[in-house]
Amino acid sequence: MGVAGTRWHTDLTMSVHAPVILDTAGPTLDAADRRRLKHPLTGGLILFGRHWVDRRALTELCAQVKSIRPDIVICVDHEGGRVQRFRTDGFTHVPPMRALGELWMRDPLGATDAATAAGYVLGAELRACGVDLTLTPVLDLDYGGSSVIGDRAFHRDPRVVSLLAKSVMHGLLLAGMANCGKHFPGHGYVKADSHVAVPVDRRSLKAILADDVQPYGWLSTSLAAVMPAHVVYPKVDHRPAGFSDRWLKDILRGQLGFGGAIISDDLTMEGARGVEGRSLSYAEAGALALSAGCDLVPICNRSAVNAGRDVDELLAGLLEEARSGHWSPDPDSEARRLRLLPQTPPLTWDELMHHGPYQHALERLP
Repeated sequence: MGVAGTRWHTDLTMSVHAPVILDTAGPTLDAADRRRLKHPLTGGLILFGRHWVDRRALTELCAQVKSIRPDIVICVDHEGGRVQRFRTDGFTHVPPMRALGELWMRDPLGATDAATAAGYVLGAELRACGVDLTLTPVLDLDYGGSSVIGDRAFHRDPRVVSLLAKSVMHGLLLAGMANCGKHFPGHGYVKADSHVAVPVDRRSLKAILADDVQPYGWLSTSLAAVMPAHVVYPKVDHRPAGFSDRWLKDILRGQLGFGGAIISDDLTMEGARGVEGRSLSYAEAGALALSAGCDLVPICNRSAVNAGRDVDELLAGLLEEARSGHWSPDPDSEARRLRLLPQTPPLTWDELMHHGPYQHALERLP
């Protein structure tokens, strides 16, 4: 079984925490995918465009995953606009969230209704295919200079962002789906893309708390999960937010009172690898994020590269990191992960197409 072999099953029989979100090589499962899904540290699966063939194939993939591990959280970045993984075979093209912010400027109450409709359509269509969670809404403020955020943001005003995001989350909830606000404490101010660089936001903590962080406080009882930014805020901590116990434990959990799951951004991004002034292994980065307060750590787009060796090394390496005291399996984290799973059965696609609330929601999209 290679580097991620049976040692886990003997050394982690406690298995109180399944923090790794991984992907699969393609739209069908091979033997290596099945082995990794059975791994006791695997807690989630994230889907991308390469997993898409059509609705039937997506539904079959999700069903196969659940037959192996019913507790796996199947998630996807499916926000609407340019970040929408599935776009054909009946999936609705939901507009970018900026369209809701623009509608707000003309018709605030109409915008909140349209936002609820957007959340419902996004969540209901995904759930009909077996997907548990879309990693949305974006809570970053639209400062106008970030290409990676851009029209994914609702608005510049944190009050508008909060109200529209809450409406989207209401729609997701109506579809039986949880939510994930991102990217805490805010990615909208910096211009650099954390996928390929380490963005630095040199504002003071007071300035960030007074503006970008506000939605997280106002939505603290509504958010099911939060994804921190791979951005360094040097006046607060020298580490990116997703690796900073100052941001995650002291501010997000302590000051804001957030009790949901904290999901690290992708460990393969450039903003995650140079945390300590050197290139960290995926296991080192994962352990650092977990010890800082993250509950889940995704490793994306590596299952299709080098036979998934990086994924196997992360799964095996986290054991060594635990042995050395760099992180400890956490039953509270596991409970937060499990709360992301839907609690109600979904409608089938055919049922959804004849469902009155869904048809009405389609009509209310901007």
